[in-house]
Amino acid sequence: MPRQFSRRSVLQLTALTPMLRPLLAQIQSANAAPSVVSLTRGESRRTNVFEALTAIDQQIQPVLNTKKSVAIKVNNVSTVNQLAATHADSIHGILDYLAPRFKGPVYIVESAADDTLEGFDNFKYAQLVADRKPQDVELIDLNREAKFKVVAMLDYDLHAKPARMAARLFDPETYIFCASMLKTHNVVVASLGVKNMALGAPLHSLRDEPQWNDKRVVHNGLRQTNYNIFLAAEALKPFWGTSVIDGYEGMEGNGPSMGTPVASRLAIASTDFVAADRVAVETMGINPEWLGYLRFCSDFGVGQYDMAKIEVRGEKIAAVQKKYRLHPDIERELQWMGPMTELPRLVG
Repeated sequence: MPRQFSRRSVLQLTALTPMLRPLLAQIQSANAAPSVVSLTRGESRRTNVFEALTAIDQQIQPVLNTKKSVAIKVNNVSTVNQLAATHADSIHGILDYLAPRFKGPVYIVESAADDTLEGFDNFKYAQLVADRKPQDVELIDLNREAKFKVVAMLDYDLHAKPARMAARLFDPETYIFCASMLKTHNVVVASLGVKNMALGAPLHSLRDEPQWNDKRVVHNGLRQTNYNIFLAAEALKPFWGTSVIDGYEGMEGNGPSMGTPVASRLAIASTDFVAADRVAVETMGINPEWLGYLRFCSDFGVGQYDMAKIEVRGEKIAAVQKKYRLHPDIERELQWMGPMTELPRLVG
């Protein structure tokens, strides 16, 4: 007969579950095969991306073959500054890879911080669609599509708040490519693939509607933002396909939208989004311990952050590494690691 548990025992086990999750993630990680990350370098952004994807084709194709559509999630944190946004040539590199391998519809999707369509226009995405007619490519503004899944976040006061996140990024029949860049950041040190997904998923109103913005639910305070990116990543992870990080021209200093260029001339790709970000952090010469949201993702099994368990194919990290100048507020950004200075009085 199955063993009977008391209500008290069940409650005790339930209470222990959050504490056990990091340990379970470490056990799973220890038994798992290394995460594969490709790293390419060259004088063509488009070719770099294509070759990075081709190098991990065996990891991509088995899952890609089961999907009905592809979504390429771009990063348009700015709709006017090309350095801060996914370049059309990076998307071309992904489409070059897909051309002989996938015959279904491909959607280029974004929920930009401002008007998504303005970014699509400024960055020549419409021309890209016209150039790729045989591939059935379409542009989708996730804010105008207005279909969402609610995910619980923390607000600045550490209250639970709902965030409306684009339903298309939770579609089990869609293979998702994340098309991000190497950029420093003004809150969480660096903005790479995981953050592109987590902060690009929340929706906001259009200009002619009553104003609301669920990106502000996710993006608030040092601790809260790091933790919320982790929560969003945990919710989105089952639907992720491949992370592509374009480092042909990265951004240092006042990132993620107003920094200055760095000619890194590289591309990174992996089906493990956290591992891709870890390699990216290394190429930027940033201390990996400083990125709280990636450490949380690692602790709870969202992806691999341990370089000893990551297989890098292609270029050696040391050969492409350039030390990026961080945001002027970096000392304040790192305060997430210290103790809380304001806490409610102890009760009970």
